Order: sequence, then C-alpha cells, then structure tokens
Amino acid sequence: MTRPATDLRAHLIGAWLVLAACAPAHAAPLDDWWSALQSLCGHAYAGSLVLAPPGDTAFAGKALVMHVRECTPTQVRIPFVVGDDLSRTWVLTRQGERLQLQHDHRHEDGSADAITRYGGTSSNRGSATAQVFPADDATAAMLPPAHANIWMMELVSGKHFAYHLQRLGTERLFRIEFDLTRRVEAPPAPWGWTP
Repeated sequence: MTRPATDLRAHLIGAWLVLAACAPAHAAPLDDWWSALQSLCGHAYAGSLVLAPPGDTAFAGKALVMHVRECTPTQVRIPFVVGDDLSRTWVLTRQGERLQLQHDHRHEDGSADAITRYGGTSSNRGSATAQVFPADDATAAMLPPAHANIWMMELVSGKHFAYHLQRLGTERLFRIEFDLTRRVEAPPAPWGWTP
C-alpha cells in the first residue's frame, strides 16, 4: 500500500532522525554498510512499494525482487526485477570513502537503453545503515529533470533493505522495502547478463 505524498516530509524527517541516532560514532560507517551489503551476496529478497507519486503505476501491483547477484571487493551488482521486466540493475562501486550508484538499464536483447548508467556518488561516508546519492552531472545532462534527484539505500541487517528516490521540489518519491528476514528464489539473469 502506498502512502500519500502529504506524509512525505514527516516520513523523511523522522527517518533521518532515527538514522542519525543509530549511526555509530566511529569513522568508518561506509565500511559497516559495505560489509552488510556484501553479506547479502548471492541472495534474493521480495520487496513492497511503500511510497510512490500520485497516479504512478510503474511498480504498483507487480512482484518486486532484488538479487544481490555479483560481488567483488569494490563493486556490487543488484538486479532489480519488476514483474517480468529484467531490464534494471543497480551498480554500486566503492571509491575509497565514497560510493557510486548507477542504474544500468538494458533492452531484452541485452543492448543498453538510451537512458542508462545514471545516478550519483555519495557526498560523505553516510551511516552504517544508510548511504545517500545526489544526482551527478552526467545524470543532469542525460535527464535534466533528474538534476534534483536524491537516492538513498538503507540497509538494516536482518530487517530490511530500502531503495528510496526523491526528486526535490516535486511529488516524485519512491520507496521500496525488501524483507531481509526471508530469502526468495533468485530470478533469471537480467537482460544482457550471461546466465
């Protein structure tokens, strides 16, 4: 069930206060977050749509699955499956004390979509439970309205993983939460991947 957009500000402020209060006091929160993500490698989890813009049906009523499919010490690739659509992969790349998020979009024949590899790089080390990615210049050039995008990935070990998108100054807001307490069957290889 989606929450109305009018709850947006209260929800976000409350979430950030909780995250700040739970953040560890040491200097390497990204290490903790990265380690927790790596621990999910090889597993798939079902998600549910928690927030969406009014009238948007991109994810509504569809099975949502994330599969932490491929992990190296510096990169994690997470296919995000929407119903039968295998076109999306989140690519997280470790760059020292920063983390880059890119959205890799493919057609069914494996070729790159015209709009692909957009995202951003974290502006700080985040917290042990959340990393935030403001849209980068390449994204703004590719998708001008997305210059105000901010993505957040929240990972609370043993509880949930959340993918969150907000476009500042608009009603565009998505939040999908994946239940980490129950693994599901891994989906087929995403389009463009070798099975």
